Amino acid sequence: MTDVTPPWAAPGYAPGSRVGSYRLEARIGSGGMAVVYRAHDERLDRLVALKVLAPALAEDVAFRHRFTRESRAAAAVEDPNIIPVYEAGEADGVLFIAMRLVRGGTIRNLVGQHGPLAYARAAWIVSAMASALDTAHGAGLVHRDVKPANMLLDERPGRPDHVYLSDFGISKTPLGTSGGLTGTGQFLGTVDYAAPEQILGTAVDGRTDQYALGCSAFELLSGEPPYIRGQALAVVYAHLSDPPPSLAARAAGIPPAVDTVMAKVMAKSPADRYASCQEFADALREALGVQSYADNPTGTQPAIDREPTIGAEPANGGEPRPAGQDTVDWRPAGPRKRAQQDGKPAGQGRPAVPAPPSLAARAAGIPRAVDTVMAKVMAKSPADRYASCQEFA
Repeated sequence: MTDVTPPWAAPGYAPGSRVGSYRLEARIGSGGMAVVYRAHDERLDRLVALKVLAPALAEDVAFRHRFTRESRAAAAVEDPNIIPVYEAGEADGVLFIAMRLVRGGTIRNLVGQHGPLAYARAAWIVSAMASALDTAHGAGLVHRDVKPANMLLDERPGRPDHVYLSDFGISKTPLGTSGGLTGTGQFLGTVDYAAPEQILGTAVDGRTDQYALGCSAFELLSGEPPYIRGQALAVVYAHLSDPPPSLAARAAGIPPAVDTVMAKVMAKSPADRYASCQEFADALREALGVQSYADNPTGTQPAIDREPTIGAEPANGGEPRPAGQDTVDWRPAGPRKRAQQDGKPAGQGRPAVPAPPSLAARAAGIPRAVDTVMAKVMAKSPADRYASCQEFA
């Protein structure tokens, strides 16, 4: 996406105009064949990102049918790293897709502004995209246009970043097939990340997306795509014939083991690549020397949920926690039981309300400072707690 509005979008899509039930507010990105607007969904009174495709694409019957089918299928796939799709359809002769509005920009912009990413951040992004792609592949979807420009970064102050994969259903026709060029000869593919089988117009599957994810990882770590040539056709030829370039030679400090990983993920034959995108992401992380989420849940990578070390209170009458895991009697505490828990015989006055239990004493390795935080968030008086849940977090 660029900041230049294509000629077809200039006259009819000014702020205030409508596409279906969406009122356009501002253009937030554009390319040769699509423009993204911040738009107001007048039915549900919410802001969305509305991508409007060029009218020429709506005239392609095969593309229009696949767009509708795959956009709806993608909307049904649940993965935290796939952009939520609210609606995909056609209005006034143009195709559109309404998605969650993400305000942090794209990973391509991030790399363009700051250069190569830190190993841990790049590995996190690749792993998140691998999760999204493997989920989509399990549902029978192939993205066909994986690239940093389709990775959206949700940045919020004081919170871990979140990254989404977008543009399922509006990826381009495989290169080299009828439809790969418009009637005017305009190239629709993204050649920097296109797998050889996609260029040749043969069958594509999840390994095609894996190749593109590998090319994207190369760009995240070096600041540029793997094949830099003066013309698009030369890039196409490189994907078909040239061996994967050395990332270690392109970016200072990259461990040589990364080149072995990149050679496999960018193998010319799909059969020579990894079995899944996540397998590639794990191999890249290991080659970079980045800890896994499980080994480093509170380090440079975003923290993830981990299994509790003690049992939890059963919900809706479930079984109590197993013996030996901080077993507690979960029966309702009547007056006599509460008094007994306070160390007083029933009927006598109860002592002051006890402080929250020590988490540091309950779970080995927890810093003592955590107890101070827990004492405040679990204060008996609401006035003594944090001003917001985010302040506690």
